[in-house]
Amino acid sequence: MRFKQAINDVISMKHYLSLSELSATEIKNLLDLAISLKAAFKSGGNTPILQGKSLALVFQKPSLRTRVSFEMGMVHLGGYALMISPSEVKMGVRETAADVARVLSGYVDGIMARVFNHDHVVELAEYASVPVINGLSDYNHPAQALADLLTMVEYKGDLSGLKVAYVGDGNNVVRSLLFGGMQTGIDLRIATPAGYALSEDDYDAADQLKNGPAAFKAFTDPHEAVRDADVVYTDVWTSMGDEAETEKRLKVFPPYQVNRQLVAGAKENAIVMHCLPAHRGEEITAEIADGPQSVVFHQAENRLHAQKAILATLLAD
Repeated sequence: MRFKQAINDVISMKHYLSLSELSATEIKNLLDLAISLKAAFKSGGNTPILQGKSLALVFQKPSLRTRVSFEMGMVHLGGYALMISPSEVKMGVRETAADVARVLSGYVDGIMARVFNHDHVVELAEYASVPVINGLSDYNHPAQALADLLTMVEYKGDLSGLKVAYVGDGNNVVRSLLFGGMQTGIDLRIATPAGYALSEDDYDAADQLKNGPAAFKAFTDPHEAVRDADVVYTDVWTSMGDEAETEKRLKVFPPYQVNRQLVAGAKENAIVMHCLPAHRGEEITAEIADGPQSVVFHQAENRLHAQKAILATLLAD
């Protein structure tokens, strides 16, 4: 099989819960597989290596990119995806995550879960007899992070030594970017307002993952973080689950807006990334989001191909 060796190279994956659980080599192999699967698709065809396989998509949070990328990823690979909405299961309320895991394991070949509480996806993985994929939790977003790394590879080549500036909230997205970045040798600068930074536990964990020239530094000044960066990355100021803090955050975060003045401090050929959805006029201006340096829609498209690499690795025979 054309992709069999590439799939076998990611040897330790039983589930896909966090990039911190993979080695640097395994992350590279996942990226290489994503690139190969994307090239095969762009050259005019699907790759039906998951013929007859099924994936349950369990959602506690609404979704655009996560649902469509995983569902169409299964279609491209010859499989089938079943959408289970938040109201149907009410995992953690109507049924425990453990019970959901054991029931679904009798019906499908894999489970993707997009949850609020990270413990729920961990519990799914513990009790399921099929692979479990973390489609997002309050702790991290490894499905997004792989697509982010794929986008950086496509635009900037070698990740080792790449200067990436993240500006905004210290949330699940930047936590996954930190873990993946340390594995792949990225120089990551994270600018957050006081009180919104990642935790010391996060930085301690990242320190253990450093590979090659990988480095990270925390800032409160976004202009200092962005200086000479190859990549400028941002996310919404208020994530799902934090809506009660919206008014407060709208007063704290304006100095962290990714706008023309901020991006001017990065390298002239820097790219701008955002995991979407974007709130134009808040964390990013329309001028930048829709401008020539923005790769946000290419980044969104790469969710499909990154997810296909995860699915192929976990579900292919």
